[in-house]
Amino acid sequence: MGQHHSAQFKAQVVRAALREEKTLAQLASEYGVHPTQISTWKTTALQELPHLFERRERTASQVAAYEAQIEQLYAEIGRLTTQVAWLEKKVGGIPPRGAAGYGRVRSS
Repeated sequence: MGQHHSAQFKAQVVRAALREEKTLAQLASEYGVHPTQISTWKTTALQELPHLFERRERTASQVAAYEAQIEQLYAEIGRLTTQVAWLEKKVGGIPPRGAAGYGRVRSS
């Protein structure tokens, strides 16, 4: 079974590989990782790099959509609260559900 490395460790190795100051064999010896593994991590990092920036743009638009949705929900809460208050005022003497005496039949 292979050894699992943290994302931070992988990033450190990839940064060293991208500097191209040492060969893959030297980096493999230094970090205790097979040269093929370093190449794989480097390829993955380079392929995912454009998506990193897309995610930031997408995240900003998601935050804006989330904030707009929150604003709409608060407006809906305000409308519903006003409607409930109006209905309570109109109905008047009916006790709310769960109140003492609610749903009991009074005997004469």
